Amino acid sequence: MSFELTILGSNSALPTSNRYPTAQVLQVPGRCFLIDCGEGTQIQLRRNRISFSNIQHIFISHLHGDHYYGLIGLLSTMNLLGVKCDVHIYAPSELKTLIQPQLDFIRGEMSIKPIFHPLNLKKPDTIFENKTVEVISFPVKHSIPTLGFLFREKQKPANIKKEMIKYYNIPLAEIKNIKAGADFETKSGEIIQNEKLTTPPPKPKSYAFCTDTAFHPPIAEVINGVDLLYHEATFLEDLRPLAEKTLHSTARQAAEMAKRCNASKLLIGHFSSRFKRLEEFKNEAKQVFENTELALEGKKFKI
Repeated sequence: MSFELTILGSNSALPTSNRYPTAQVLQVPGRCFLIDCGEGTQIQLRRNRISFSNIQHIFISHLHGDHYYGLIGLLSTMNLLGVKCDVHIYAPSELKTLIQPQLDFIRGEMSIKPIFHPLNLKKPDTIFENKTVEVISFPVKHSIPTLGFLFREKQKPANIKKEMIKYYNIPLAEIKNIKAGADFETKSGEIIQNEKLTTPPPKPKSYAFCTDTAFHPPIAEVINGVDLLYHEATFLEDLRPLAEKTLHSTARQAAEMAKRCNASKLLIGHFSSRFKRLEEFKNEAKQVFENTELALEGKKFKI
């Protein structure tokens, strides 16, 4: 099972001629998750050849416009295309109040059915779960209530060694229990330890999305050990006073969070439009956390 992240938008509040407001798509087997939906998201979906019909789960971090102004356009286009599906929208409860009048104004019967899931803004909460993956929301620190999201593969069972099945003549009915951690008792009464019969499963893959937020140490407890961390880096360190005033982060602070939470890789984005050359962000972050990349439009990252 692999996770693949596609960056649709990397800029903060003001779009530029080549950088869009925040939007990302995370693809896992059987699911396609849209994370935030800034203006122009549907255009970026087309450019990146991501089918609209695959967008059935949308996660909105907060209600600043650069994170959801593309939503009504996307839903309207899906309806015009005749996409027939439920579209689950996980967001602060006020979002439904904001866009329901626009949905009501669409003429004719809608082919899609938006379903709103209001989120807990106070503490971590599991908001989506199936057999293979779970999504956890958690509060970050911004000027309005804002959430981060952790997408995490569920732990797979251990792998049983085929040669052990044959050697100990293990019945098929016992294999499930052994993979779940049980020991095996032979017909003669000998107890065979589970560690001898199995090999450990691979570490579950994980991705964390953290924007908009000031540097907020409690985040590290929720996402500790994450494989891929996206953390906003609106400003460079020389503008830290402005970052603190607006409750955003610098590239260095994003790197400090990656280090604190033992992330394997860091992506930085949500860049202020005042910056034209983004390599400065990467250089600043790499001074603290070497495995850092820029989250730029069209870039894909596999876990």
